Amino acid sequence: MSEEKKSFLPDFCSVRLLLGIVLSAELLAVMLTLAAASASSGFLQALALRSMLVQWIAVSGAMLLCLLRKPLHKLPNAMAAMAAWLLLGGVAALIAEGTWRLLWRDRRPHDLDAHWHLLSSTVGIALIVSALLLRYLYVQGQWRNQIQAENRARMQALQSRIRPHFLFNSMNTIAALTQTDADRAEQTVLDLADLFRASLADSATVSTLHRELDLARGYLRIEQQRLGKRLRVEWDIDHLPNNVQMPKLLLQPLLENAIYHGIEPAPEGGTVRIVVRYRRRRINIAIHNPLPADGSTREGNQVALDNVRQRLAGLFGDEAVLRATEVDGGYQLRVVFPHPWRS
Repeated sequence: MSEEKKSFLPDFCSVRLLLGIVLSAELLAVMLTLAAASASSGFLQALALRSMLVQWIAVSGAMLLCLLRKPLHKLPNAMAAMAAWLLLGGVAALIAEGTWRLLWRDRRPHDLDAHWHLLSSTVGIALIVSALLLRYLYVQGQWRNQIQAENRARMQALQSRIRPHFLFNSMNTIAALTQTDADRAEQTVLDLADLFRASLADSATVSTLHRELDLARGYLRIEQQRLGKRLRVEWDIDHLPNNVQMPKLLLQPLLENAIYHGIEPAPEGGTVRIVVRYRRRRINIAIHNPLPADGSTREGNQVALDNVRQRLAGLFGDEAVLRATEVDGGYQLRVVFPHPWRS
């Protein structure tokens, strides 16, 4: 995700946004009907006619902005706002004229005042509401950009946190391997370099699941050099879609947590099991580690888990979760996030 200019216009192709537009349009129709209601006219009939007119304008306008999303996003914000405003006004004029021709022209063929009133009032209200909507979207876009800038700074700090003791242990492992196995020492250096390259990379860019799994394998190779046969690893990865987006260096702190709390305290070590599944447009990652047989646990300040939760929220909002549970006599961390994801 580069530092390209982002339009303040949202994705009008979004089902959630379209639902909000429909509900807001119906509320507007109710307000207009209440304002124009009189004792001699039927409220429900008037509401039905206004709802039809307002909903056609709202849905058609949203569909047009959806179709023109890419060209509008290439324009400067002022020009994009003016273009969207004029497009919505044009949609309102066309639908008002069509409504007149279909519903009222045969009953009032020579009533030019009624024709003009319908056309002018519909276009006028549409332009006023569109101007308010576009102003709201612009202010919201500016606020969102500020929040994202703050988020990027915070995510950069969170992403860069690699525990010092891991670095010291890795350097000691490399020093020992240089005396006994130069090839393994070289591989460990390369794995460590990959981790630090990811840690120091720009947090504004996102990683992919396949890349994160490669980094996780590299991290586990480093730890297996240090812990030897005490650390056993099982992978269970189902067929995964391509280009699954996720925050950088997300799995490594979870695996480090599993080793720190589940493997290192046990003299006999244990098995870390990683399961990855794609089900119902969601990625599910489970990391399971044993608990020490004597029931002892290391104290933890939850920094790693809070780090991961904040970074997931920074990319996916409330669509992603991290759960920690005890399963089969061990400890399991489960990460769930959507794919495909459109921010």
